[in-house]
Amino acid sequence: MQAAKEKLSNLASSAKEHVNIYKAKVQEKLERAKARNKEEKKMVRERRKVKEASAKMELHKAKARHAEKKLGAKLSHGHGIFNYHHPPPAPLHNHQHQHGHQHLGTTNMIPSNPHV
Repeated sequence: MQAAKEKLSNLASSAKEHVNIYKAKVQEKLERAKARNKEEKKMVRERRKVKEASAKMELHKAKARHAEKKLGAKLSHGHGIFNYHHPPPAPLHNHQHQHGHQHLGTTNMIPSNPHV
């Protein structure tokens, strides 16, 4: 379920990126028509490149957010390492608190000093 949500979110973000790139290209054409010399046209082209790079960076950030949401959903539903709804039981470190159990020693019948 989360994988499908992530794919749809990525698809929507990708479409948004394409729209932003298209807008930058249209705006470049309008500004180039108004430009008077080569330097102004070059600046217009550079602004378009910056806008395109910004749109691509926004897409990568969005994909990272979508992956993070997917991972967070997995971890919170017990599919990952941590389950926030049911934490693991605390380990027993102190053997004196284990009620009903006594340490009886080893079952090894060999004496500790073999030279006796």
